[in-house]
Amino acid sequence: MSEDKDTFMGVPRDTIDWKPTIDYEKCDYCMECFDFCPHHVFEKRENEPIKLVVANPLNCVVFCRACSKTCGPDALTFPSKAEVSKKIKETREAMSSHE
Repeated sequence: MSEDKDTFMGVPRDTIDWKPTIDYEKCDYCMECFDFCPHHVFEKRENEPIKLVVANPLNCVVFCRACSKTCGPDALTFPSKAEVSKKIKETREAMSSHE
């Protein structure tokens, strides 16, 4: 089975809840995550109170957390890998039972 950017482990990417969440209480808008991420998950918002958002969550590579390692104030979190893995497996099983 070939994978493309719209699927992950045979499951449609848009059914997988994997993206960073920004804790704005901790975020100091250093933009390290924005500068680091090659997948354009984040977007800068000039002249707005919230200067960084997760604008393209489906661009986030499932199970990648590399941007959070660049975050000095530890403002980025991700869903539980175990829970997401379980959901992917359940979705794949449901898909195969409908074939």
